[in-house]
Amino acid sequence: MISSDMYLKELLLRYQASFDITENFKIGNTTFPAYAWFHSLSEKYVLKKEAQLWAVTVFEHVFFIQKESLDCGDLEELTSLIKETLEPVLVRKNEKYPEKDHMCSYLTFEIILDKAPDESTKKAIKKFHFDKGYLFNFRGHSEARLAVTALDTQEVFTNYGGKELKSMLCDIYKN
Repeated sequence: MISSDMYLKELLLRYQASFDITENFKIGNTTFPAYAWFHSLSEKYVLKKEAQLWAVTVFEHVFFIQKESLDCGDLEELTSLIKETLEPVLVRKNEKYPEKDHMCSYLTFEIILDKAPDESTKKAIKKFHFDKGYLFNFRGHSEARLAVTALDTQEVFTNYGGKELKSMLCDIYKN
């Protein structure tokens, strides 16, 4: 069985090409083993940059968590952390709304477990949801994605938003 530290190290290698990574990242009262951050700006202009037609920015914040096990209470704490700390600080930067050309901010959580969760927790992972729009979505929205990896069974569980992460997380077991 692959260890939690080895799995995290391999996962960070995969994120390294596109993301800025900080290990032992602390925000509020919570410390994460690792945090990865990505920003993309797309814009369209006519003839010169001063004649901009539109611009959009997309952010992704990935939080890596290592735990022995996970239960429904942990997911409730995660939802509280998103609402009280992560979304206001990282998405809105303690303002009422995100920046002008903000389109979307993903708050992604990749939880590495030593033991697989029970059935009720698996259902709660699948139903895990956070989506917040700003100014009727004119200033974009933020969305939470959740992927949970159980090292003992080599299974990956995700919410609807995190399902695209599943293949990458399962692929680590093949190496």
